Amino acid sequence: MSDEPLIPYETTLFVRDTCLCLHAQRAARALARRFDDALRPLGLTNGQFSLLMALNRPEPPPMGPVATVLAMDRTTLTAALKPLERRGLVAVEADPRDRRGRLLRLTVEGRRLLTRAFPVWKETHEKIDRQLAAVDMAALRAGMLAIA
Repeated sequence: MSDEPLIPYETTLFVRDTCLCLHAQRAARALARRFDDALRPLGLTNGQFSLLMALNRPEPPPMGPVATVLAMDRTTLTAALKPLERRGLVAVEADPRDRRGRLLRLTVEGRRLLTRAFPVWKETHEKIDRQLAAVDMAALRAGMLAIA
């Protein structure tokens, strides 16, 4: 037996019940599972849907702004793009203004799939909103944005 003082179990319960990081992680995983389940028939994960939606712009964006909106580093974004690129949903092209840079473009097939996926996302989101009817969703979103 060690002479190191133990943190009391009550402290463990306190952290379990009050830790914002733990609660945010648990909620994020539960939400991700819900959206993954809903989007699975279309062959998408919630992360892939978010990435396709982030590319839905009038002009193909460079990688940096897309990585920022998705809270990813460029390496993670590059890895996330690979399966979408293999499926022909996204094209990664050289930036004509700076050949070192890359622009990300939704292909016609990517736009078609996003058009089919959006109503699924919307219906799933509406179900979650109804389940959280007692929660001030504007305040919840504002709080999450303030942290992000």
